[in-house]
Amino acid sequence: MPTRSPDVDAIIEATPDERGALLAKLRDVIHAADPEIVEVVKWRKPSSPLGAAVFEHDGIVCILIPLKGRVRVSFAAGASLPDPKKLFNAQLNGMSRAIDVPVGGKIDVAGLKALVRAAVKHRTGAKRKAAKPAPRKKAAR
Repeated sequence: MPTRSPDVDAIIEATPDERGALLAKLRDVIHAADPEIVEVVKWRKPSSPLGAAVFEHDGIVCILIPLKGRVRVSFAAGASLPDPKKLFNAQLNGMSRAIDVPVGGKIDVAGLKALVRAAVKHRTGAKRKAAKPAPRKKAAR
């Protein structure tokens, strides 16, 4: 059973017009791609009191951000992910990449699931690499 946060429910319910429904659909696709993913809410501030819906699996996988007329799915390590379907269409500078899904736009469910799975693989692989001890150098005699 996916771990769903009541705080993310609150973000979806508080998002006006069709963007709330779009957030809910994107959330379902993310959970379908990785049943072990965990939702948290981060970055609460006066200009965004509800914060942002963050999906984690050994670190941040992606973030859902409601914007004017669209919802952004932002991948923290997007530049390191394969994107054979060319879904990334926003936030193209630096390490992150994003997909802006306009209200009324079509979601490429298979493509988004593939990106989520690639991001999870990237996160879990990075954690394994970090946990692996460095080889010891032999002291010169």
